[in-house]
Amino acid sequence: MQLTRRDMVRLGLGTLAVSALRPLPGLFAQSPVHTKDIPSSGERIPIVGIGTRDFGGGSPVPREEYKEVLRQLPELGGKVVDTATGYQGGASETLIGELVSELGNRDRLFLATKVNASGKQAGVSQIEQSFQRLRTNRMDLIAVHNIRDTVTQLATLREMKQAGRIRYVGITTSFENQYEEFEALMKTQTLDFVQVDYALDNRVAGARLLPLAADRGMAVMVNLPFGRGRLFAAVQNQALPDWAKEIDCTSWAQIFLKYIVSHSAVTCAIPGTRRVPHLVDNIQAAQGRLPDAAMRRRMEQFIESV
Repeated sequence: MQLTRRDMVRLGLGTLAVSALRPLPGLFAQSPVHTKDIPSSGERIPIVGIGTRDFGGGSPVPREEYKEVLRQLPELGGKVVDTATGYQGGASETLIGELVSELGNRDRLFLATKVNASGKQAGVSQIEQSFQRLRTNRMDLIAVHNIRDTVTQLATLREMKQAGRIRYVGITTSFENQYEEFEALMKTQTLDFVQVDYALDNRVAGARLLPLAADRGMAVMVNLPFGRGRLFAAVQNQALPDWAKEIDCTSWAQIFLKYIVSHSAVTCAIPGTRRVPHLVDNIQAAQGRLPDAAMRRRMEQFIESV
């Protein structure tokens, strides 16, 4: 059985309980949110953002809660919002565009989306549609989703970057069977960002792709930081270990995220986030003490033992 974050909250298994949509401001006043550099520019972004694959598209989550997530994100010190043209058939981009427009906080967000098309014209059309759905005339980051027709799409993205419509370009994957091709592209293409799957129980990218990103001066965004739900399932009957206090963690989600963002090559993790309590919990992983090398080994040993 695999537990989702929703299951963990429902069962009270180690996640932060938050009763109100608007958390108390003082909760986060004690510790600043950590940021890291984007190597190609020196711009700093918070180390925890949000993934929006499940935004919209008939979700049971009320529209107002999605809106509150996007309102609270910059208030709590976050910034990065990751989406894609294919998420929920475009409904994710559309909803984000509507809500950000209503909130009027576009300038406080780092909007990242993806193109997933074959052929130049198909890619151009898809990218233009993303601009329309997200209601913005300038995108912070557009990446080639799951390295589909990468060279063609990167050429288009670079043209748009040169024209000032896109600030950063990159490539993404969530699948180990794409790593060989992904690695080759990292070695031959000039990229601002790469996005890869990486988790406490899924460390292949950490050994293979993250060191290359550091060598090549590429920012790293991490998807699936909870291991597609496996990590929550693995600890469902476990109390938080005593060493969690040493890295200022009060939930399993914070432990899993702090492992990710403490890797020197990782710029930002983007856990899927639809609920305000999850956002509050996740952002706390961007605060306080981060694991050092010895603690990271301890965390790896722990997850291997459960």
